[in-house]
Amino acid sequence: MESARSLGRSGIEVSALGFGCWAIGGEWWSADGQPLGWGKVDDEEAVRAVRRALDLGVTFFDTADVYGAGHSERLLGRALGRRRADVVVATKWGNLFDERTRTLTGSDDSPEHARRALTASLRRLGTDYVDLYQLHLSDADPERAARLRDACEEFVREGLVRAYGWSTDDPERAAVFAAGEHCTAVQYMMNVLKDAPAMTALCEERGLAGINRSPLAMGLLGGKRSAGRALEAGDIRSRPPAWLEGFGDGGGADPEWLARVEALREVLTSDGRTLAQGALAWLWARSPHTVPIPGFRSVAQAEENAGALVKGPLTAAQAAEADRVLGR
Repeated sequence: MESARSLGRSGIEVSALGFGCWAIGGEWWSADGQPLGWGKVDDEEAVRAVRRALDLGVTFFDTADVYGAGHSERLLGRALGRRRADVVVATKWGNLFDERTRTLTGSDDSPEHARRALTASLRRLGTDYVDLYQLHLSDADPERAARLRDACEEFVREGLVRAYGWSTDDPERAAVFAAGEHCTAVQYMMNVLKDAPAMTALCEERGLAGINRSPLAMGLLGGKRSAGRALEAGDIRSRPPAWLEGFGDGGGADPEWLARVEALREVLTSDGRTLAQGALAWLWARSPHTVPIPGFRSVAQAEENAGALVKGPLTAAQAAEADRVLGR
């Protein structure tokens, strides 16, 4: 059983596995019609999935104001209800959106917007504080970001936020926030197919939690994707943006990426794990600072992901074998 972990240097305790709430936000789009969600979602099933995750020991939920143009926050708040005090809620800010049309309309890296966004997130979540508040603009200017770090410190003093972090894959940017007393985490992309050694090292050096987004490689490590299998039009993977690797235009999974997944299958499914559970177990073996946040849309997905907690991390030998298979 993988035990609870400290959320960086904050002393806030979280389950070693968090749940990412991007997918349950449902459909939303860029101004030019690019899908930014994961397709249609059944809200009632999503609520049941959140509550099932709670029952299975998951106490950390990560969302963002822009997911579903506010819908993910509203849904998470409804699902948690009276159990809000039992969980650690993380959300993000920096994007502008129209809730009515579910459209991304721009971004704003000003401290003034940070406060407006926080107020709106608290309202949608139905809470009076956020445990972890994260800048969602991965390539924001570092000097301007330093002002946002100072704004977050003010939010902590006011009791609106317990800790904060930055969602970015750039160690130098993450270090700007890490200089703040109450910065406790950095969210970055990492999975067994795409390691992030510089970010992991930064977390270990600064005592930060490494919140791993895309721990299942946008579903490739879930074991359900096949080459050429189309995805629904409202799914971001059907028209993958430049940063989304592993999928071709039209939504089919890249055969080369699928071949790497197949090569890993034996080691990741060791000790009775599913492929997804093995991918999460690799992240725990990678560093004691990691907190992967796989997405979910159903009770079945919640149960499978939470089941990884029972199996715990890969052994050092198993993790080394996974790296050997990939030629690392």
